[in-house]
Amino acid sequence: MATGRELISNGNPMESVVGFSRAVRVGNFIAVGGTAPVDAEGKTVGVGDVFEQTKRCFEIIKDALDRAGSGLEDIVRTRVILTDIDNWKQAIEARKLYCRESRPVDTIMAINRFVNPEWLVEIEVDAIVPD
Repeated sequence: MATGRELISNGNPMESVVGFSRAVRVGNFIAVGGTAPVDAEGKTVGVGDVFEQTKRCFEIIKDALDRAGSGLEDIVRTRVILTDIDNWKQAIEARKLYCRESRPVDTIMAINRFVNPEWLVEIEVDAIVPD
């Protein structure tokens, strides 16, 4: 693949309005931005359930990586962002369903809130596709 910049979209209409992409690939590096637990219509999945929300985030991430010519096995870093740090165990139980084999480095942090107050978690990942 050329070392150009490839923008990966998942069809969110806000991408062009606000100016963001679900993921960006430059060479072998892929960054997947903060991924919220939403369905195709933008409705929150798993309201009140951080485990289900984390799984949904990773399903969206998996799709973005697939579109970028990559996969879960290429993840080298995850960032689990929670609104309540006490939910970390449930989030990590869901994370390990997607990251057990690749064993990326991880950061777990808490913030006050997300744009949508139903969201309990967002996930970011970085991936590197081997040559």
